[in-house]
Amino acid sequence: MGSNVDCDMLLKHVYQASFALDDVVLYLDTHPCDKDALNFYYYVSDLRRRAVEAYEEQCGPLMTDGVMDKNYWTWINDPWPWEGVCG
Repeated sequence: MGSNVDCDMLLKHVYQASFALDDVVLYLDTHPCDKDALNFYYYVSDLRRRAVEAYEEQCGPLMTDGVMDKNYWTWINDPWPWEGVCG
């Protein structure tokens, strides 16, 4: 599918959005009524969803729920998301 450089950049965006999402979730666990934090959660959740979609469109499935073809198990077609990160 896409080049390693593009896939590395897209995966980095997934990681960044995932980190921000995890961080705000931890905060909301102790501050459930903070409207600004809740709004940030929705914002970052959408960023992560779009980052995952962009990655999967260019580089293949990121998780098993991203398998694209209903008639074939495409999960095995491309390198795993973590392959080539250091190479």
